Order: sequence, then C-alpha cells, then structure tokens
Amino acid sequence: MKFTKMHGLGNDYIFVDCFAETVTDPSRTAQLLSPAHFGVGADGLILIEPSAKADCRMRMFNADGTEGRMCGNGIRCVGKYMYDHGRAVKAEITVETLDGIKTLQITPENDKAAKIRVDMGVPVLESPQPEKITVAGSEWEFSAVDVGSPHAVYLVPNCEEVPLEKIGVLFEHAARFPNRVNSEFVQILDRTHLRMRVWERGSGITLACGTGAVASVVASHARGLTDASVEVQMDGGALRIEIDDTTGHTFMTGPAVEVFQGETTLVD
Repeated sequence: MKFTKMHGLGNDYIFVDCFAETVTDPSRTAQLLSPAHFGVGADGLILIEPSAKADCRMRMFNADGTEGRMCGNGIRCVGKYMYDHGRAVKAEITVETLDGIKTLQITPENDKAAKIRVDMGVPVLESPQPEKITVAGSEWEFSAVDVGSPHAVYLVPNCEEVPLEKIGVLFEHAARFPNRVNSEFVQILDRTHLRMRVWERGSGITLACGTGAVASVVASHARGLTDASVEVQMDGGALRIEIDDTTGHTFMTGPAVEVFQGETTLVD
C-alpha cells in the first residue's frame, strides 16, 4: 500500500490516496501504522476518497483505530495533497467529512499549496457559562465546545505547568464525557494570542490540534476574553483562528507539509 506522510504543525498523519488505493480495514491499518517503533509513526490515518458531493472525502482514524468526525490539521493536509498531486488544482477545494462539507481556500507558492484557510462551520458552545469537573483530586473549570469533534477547554494560568503526561488520560475518560473528549489547556496571553496544549481523544498528547484551536477561541471569545481574530500558539506552531460574529462561522488558517511518500507491506 502506497501512502504519503504529512503534517500540520507537527500533528502528523499517514495519508492514503483512495482514488488509487484500497484500504479494507482502516481501523486496523491505523493501529498498525501509527506506532513510531513498529509502524510508520503518526497520530493516525487519513483516507482521501472520491466523493459524489465534493472534490474528495476525508476519513480520519486515530492511533487507537477509532474514527473521528473532523480533524483541522488533517483537512489542511488533504487540501494540499489534492492541490499538489493534481486531484483538484484550483483556489477553492471542497472536502466531505462526517461533520459536513468543508470549503478550503488555497494560497499557492511555487505551484504548491502553502497556506490553507478552512471554513470550519459554526461550532456549538454547549453552555455560555463554564462547567466544573473534578479530576485528579482537583476542581477544573471548562467550556464544552463541539467543532465536529467534542472538546473541553480549560483556561489555566500557565498551561506549561499542567502535567499532561500524567493526567491527560483522566480528562479524556472523565465520567462527564461518556464518549471521551479532546482536552485543551489554554493560557490567555492577550486579547489576540493564546497558548494551548492538547490531549487528543484516541491519540494522547499531540503537537497541535486544529479543531482544538477553534474550540479554544470560541470558548474564550464567548467569555469576552479575546477578540474575534486570534493566533493560537501550540507546541508545533501557530494557527490563525477567526470568528465571524454575524454568522458564527469560524475560519482556520495555517500551513500543511508533505514529509515523504512510501510503501508498506504491513497491511494488505
């Protein structure tokens, strides 16, 4: 099976072009290929499939084999792949996801997609007021935001001091979230800059999370703490997140990088 390794701010995935390849068991494939020492090494697997509704269809599987509804960093990589590999060489590309059809604006450099702006739709803030939860013996305040995938955003004084390696999994599996949840720990630097660290459902600590960045800005903006255009700084780099206060639509802008192409015999 041929594949392409790509990443958005270090949030890396194994991409399979299903216009040419067939993956019979994507869940098992994700489990086999995601481990760094026994597979290719990635946060998960993304299939780029034909679509009757859009230029292509994206399916994302976490490292543990569970399928996700949406992936912000992954969809930028899908846009870059479609553009760079001649599947859809145009300024606007549409991608079908489990969270609906997303529209991507491509900014090229030297005939390659360099920057991708994605209309992420209208996220759902479950409650205007933060909720409280007890994890690891401490009380934490969070905002629940659905960006096609569930997120819990925790505003903290210093996100570097949160011991994600030890307690991240406890947030993911907290009783409040029966289907598990992505957890963002967010420090407000000023009205236009956030610092964010993330524990992703099914993958653990990752260097960046596009939907998590959107959720973080939605949560902080709803509380009047940030403006409608914010740069979110993560371990792997920064994304620009914008909110249209008239329509509620959110927009994510950032890079995508192709690392290498390969072929594996680990799967049929």
